[in-house]
Amino acid sequence: MFVEINSLSDDARVWVYPSSRKFYPQEIEELKEKLKDFVSNWKKEDENFKASFDLVYDRFIVFFADEDSQITNQDLDTQVVFILQLQQQYEVELLDKMNVCFKQGEFVQYKEVKEFKKLLKSKSVNDKTIVFDNLIQTKYDLENYWEVPITESWYNRFL
Repeated sequence: MFVEINSLSDDARVWVYPSSRKFYPQEIEELKEKLKDFVSNWKKEDENFKASFDLVYDRFIVFFADEDSQITNQDLDTQVVFILQLQQQYEVELLDKMNVCFKQGEFVQYKEVKEFKKLLKSKSVNDKTIVFDNLIQTKYDLENYWEVPITESWYNRFL
């Protein structure tokens, strides 16, 4: 069942899918409808299942599921199949979690690790640059540790 994000506890499970580009304004409403439909029907047979989604910075698709919910491999496969459909429809990359997402001013950038290392070397980004840790696992982590300076992330090994 779809619920509002704020009704889920800090321990709710989270999956983040970074897009290789920002979704265009004309895509946003349709995308949000698709995301809500998916979440509403994701585990429809489980009447206790609570889930939500968010589209952050018009670039990150984030799914939330109540921490008490039993999420099986089949449920995760269903999520990935849905994400693959979105990739194809919107011509974006959503499953490559090894690319680096970071802020440059008010803009979110998406670069391959190799390109990101070049930006560090050329000092186009530095140890204060905010990066997104898309491997976080809970709502609490999303709210507190998702956007962090490079020095506080696993990317710090590139410094």
